[in-house]
Amino acid sequence: MNELHQIMKQLTLNIAESKFKAFLEFIKTLDYVEVEDTEEQAIEELQSSLNQVRLMQKGKLPKQSAKDFLDEL
Repeated sequence: MNELHQIMKQLTLNIAESKFKAFLEFIKTLDYVEVEDTEEQAIEELQSSLNQVRLMQKGKLPKQSAKDFLDEL
């Protein structure tokens, strides 16, 4: 059986935002680790959203009302 088609386990890690990209690049070099692009993109989008929330909390970005948010959906 091909090694890439073996049963794989999934692991959830909490990585400091400042170290995330370096860690992701490192684990991509490991031949026994599979990183799905869709997960990577989702994580980057989530990090971007969290950064926007932090900027809103600091008053550096305008806050959006719940009504405006729901109207966008």
